[in-house]
Amino acid sequence: MEEIKKELLIIGAGPAGLGSAVYAYRAGMDFAIIDKISAGGQIITTELIENYPGFYENLSGFDLMQKMIEHVKNFGVEVKEFCEIKEITITERKSKTKNSKTDRKYICKSDDIRFLTDTIILATGAGPKKLGAKNEEDFVGKGISFCATCDGALYRDMDVAVIGGGNAAIEEALFLTKFAKRVFIVHRRDELRASKRIQERAFSNPKIRFLLSSEILSFEGKTKLEYVVLKNNKSDSVKKVKVSGVFEYVGIVPNSKIMAGMVEMDTNGFVLTDKNLQTSAPGIFAAGDVRDTPLRQVITAVADGALAATSAEKYIAGIFV
Repeated sequence: MEEIKKELLIIGAGPAGLGSAVYAYRAGMDFAIIDKISAGGQIITTELIENYPGFYENLSGFDLMQKMIEHVKNFGVEVKEFCEIKEITITERKSKTKNSKTDRKYICKSDDIRFLTDTIILATGAGPKKLGAKNEEDFVGKGISFCATCDGALYRDMDVAVIGGGNAAIEEALFLTKFAKRVFIVHRRDELRASKRIQERAFSNPKIRFLLSSEILSFEGKTKLEYVVLKNNKSDSVKKVKVSGVFEYVGIVPNSKIMAGMVEMDTNGFVLTDKNLQTSAPGIFAAGDVRDTPLRQVITAVADGALAATSAEKYIAGIFV
């Protein structure tokens, strides 16, 4: 197994990880950045980004992330893709100097690389949450999707449903109207949570139908999804709605499993940090969607990356521990 020694290991090459890489490079740190799949993160599946300052005309998530990746590679930094960390352990040794200090190293193992590092920035992001409805697992990839940008074109001239009432759900419903015959928006509450501007666009779109105060009880079909069974939460009535596809946007789950038992997390698994983005484990920092934060956007993830890298630099220098 190859062994690589670094001052800093950045795990994740989405907006937070790439932001960390830019600042780690500028600080002159010896670091590596890796991702278990390809660089870019979840945002690459977003068709249109309107809230990243300086980019406001027809900018897709893929285009924005390509610019960030190019920025990092322009520094000569290699992003190691398809490198998944499977295990993290700690090795500690007392220094023999007069001012005895613990020398702590983190050993991060993938299938073929063993990273030995002083600090870690966890920038692994988060993934889609599932409904937990009956037969859901049977139809994932056979009618159930979590990415309208990826799969929307497969449902041209068909009826589809979007589950959720937040910005992501409504934005993706609007995108789906380019292909689908009709788009049902199913939301368990009687009001949407999306911003007013996005709601206005949805309510004015003739292809969109709203099924509010409703939730899916089950997904049904033979080899592919054919219809969903809905329950109205106000009347308790149950009905079938024929759809060929369902796109779920009901929340996210942090990709923090690798740190379980090593750092403190909230009840949902989001990593807790202090103002410097340091976790409860010395030398381990978290940035972006994986951490407990009130806002999860590209701009906040990039900012987290900058702060996490700066904090890692100070930690190594002994400015704070």
